[in-house]
Amino acid sequence: MTESAAAHKTLDLIAIGRSSIDLYGQQIGCRLEDVASFAKSVGGCPANIAIGTSRLGLRAALITRVGAEQMGGFIREQLVREGVATDGVHTDKERLSRLVLLAVQAEGVSPTIFYRADCADMALDESDIDESLIARSRAIVVTGTHFSKPNVAAAQSMAIALAKRHGAKVVFDIDYRPNLWGLAGHEAGFARYVKSEAVSTRLSAVLADCDLIVGTEEEVMIAAGADSVIDSLRGIRAKSGAIIVLKRGALGCVVYDGPIPESLDSGIVGKGFPVEVFNVLGAGDAFMSGFLRGWLRGESLLTCAAWANACGAFAVSRLLCSPEYPTWPELRHFLDHGSPERALRRDGALNHIHWATTRRRDMPRLMAFAIDHRIQLEELTGNEAEAGRISAFKVLAVAAARRVADGRPGFGMLLDDKYGRDALFAAGAGQDLWVARPIELPGSRPLQFEFGQDIGSRLIEWPVDHCVKVLCFYHPDDDEALKAEQTTKLMTAFEAARKVGREILVEIIASKAGPLDDDTIARVLTELYDAGLKPDWWKLEPQASAKAWQAIDSVIAARDPLCRGVVLLGLEAPIEKLSESFAAARSAERVRGFAVGRTIFAEAADRWMKGEIGDDAAIDEMAKKFGALVDLWLSFDRR
Repeated sequence: MTESAAAHKTLDLIAIGRSSIDLYGQQIGCRLEDVASFAKSVGGCPANIAIGTSRLGLRAALITRVGAEQMGGFIREQLVREGVATDGVHTDKERLSRLVLLAVQAEGVSPTIFYRADCADMALDESDIDESLIARSRAIVVTGTHFSKPNVAAAQSMAIALAKRHGAKVVFDIDYRPNLWGLAGHEAGFARYVKSEAVSTRLSAVLADCDLIVGTEEEVMIAAGADSVIDSLRGIRAKSGAIIVLKRGALGCVVYDGPIPESLDSGIVGKGFPVEVFNVLGAGDAFMSGFLRGWLRGESLLTCAAWANACGAFAVSRLLCSPEYPTWPELRHFLDHGSPERALRRDGALNHIHWATTRRRDMPRLMAFAIDHRIQLEELTGNEAEAGRISAFKVLAVAAARRVADGRPGFGMLLDDKYGRDALFAAGAGQDLWVARPIELPGSRPLQFEFGQDIGSRLIEWPVDHCVKVLCFYHPDDDEALKAEQTTKLMTAFEAARKVGREILVEIIASKAGPLDDDTIARVLTELYDAGLKPDWWKLEPQASAKAWQAIDSVIAARDPLCRGVVLLGLEAPIEKLSESFAAARSAERVRGFAVGRTIFAEAADRWMKGEIGDDAAIDEMAKKFGALVDLWLSFDRR
């Protein structure tokens, strides 16, 4: 490839073919008939590979079709969140997105049902293949399933021809599922091999155009049409000079870059990793992702095999497909340090890296209007009987925040469940405003949760992008028994948030329980990190000195460099005082913004509750103060 041609290769790979909504049974060890709830994710071999390679740092794209409905929207949005280019994701207005139901019934046994009748991804045709997109990529990945129908076979064949015209490598994932070729019933989605001369004839015609061919023992047999693995490898080699990768499950893989030897193990052997097999579905796509990360970056085939096996190990040790695939930092940590756990999903260090490197959105800055207050607003109305008025006022606060945010990123709100239901609806899930919701019983010390202590069952009802917020009045000089009780409660909230996939913000107020010195908050954070707490955000009081902020920065950098950062709280300080606090925080590396409440809404709430101003005036007043704080913060923050 010429230097000029290489410069136009803005993509490392394009995966072509299946995309689906995977619904995984959340009850483990039961029949699919007995599953009571499901977890949703993007699936389908090419979609999984696009996501898996993107997580490992490759520039990936996907060519597929999705339905013109909410699940098609989910597939597209998730691809964007994962950094996958969606230029080739086409919307089919006539068909629905593919749906797959799966369960983990036993080790290595996962009943699967493909809802695939006239689905969008199997309607892919030559009109969906854009030559300019193919020309931008260093490689394409085609899959066996998409040679099962004439239209999709024609689309992939066209992509292969264009790839070769533009100097791109052709990667063939044999990806054989008899069910998708019409060779098994709907109930046999997990079946891996049915001999078929017709399938072998179709797949073998692809081999000569390939640069890399990857498959399991059953898959190489169907591709070659032979009755033994070694004969199948030789049959493939007779048609193709491609590198052949034989996946062997727990044994790892063998790579053949020349003549096929007498013994399977006489190739380049990539040893497997000794992990617990939890769910094998999607492991091959993770494997392919790891291999491509090495192969397209010019690594040795032995290194490619090691990375592939490691990615496969992650997949088989976790429940879902693409959401469980490792990111590059996670994979490097595993390769460098290994794991003390055979079940990688129980490795706390790996889980934290995975969580922190797959967050749903990037937030280098956060400017939040906090109106999750309950007691303070009850005091204004006189009693809880005026809950309707409190709720209505919080909706006005959302309108004020939206006016200031004006669709820009980095804005948020803190809203509560007690009085904020309508405001939460107004803020909207998954839209422009970041939302955090308190779980603490207001004023409790020791910390207690509001509405009961079983926090996990409450969080499962929240939108996935809502953040847990928990306030704790904690001082490092507190009695040890009190600190232990509060730390246990914080850890309960943290573990519940992680279990159900919600971010968590921990707010620490120490000044209510003792003096605030240059090392007070740093000591609090050290104690909580020592206990295992690793929140996504800290919400902290303003500090009086640069020395105090330096101490906080040092603790976070040493204990959790993947922490999103710190937001400042206000404690009803006037804007002039907050200006001083913002200026003092300017030197802090970890401070990302503010979450201020009463400074913004207290006066407007008092006047509105008394009937002195109407809705529009209240919104105007809150928007003016929130906007002033935003402008003030931006004048100090140069990010």
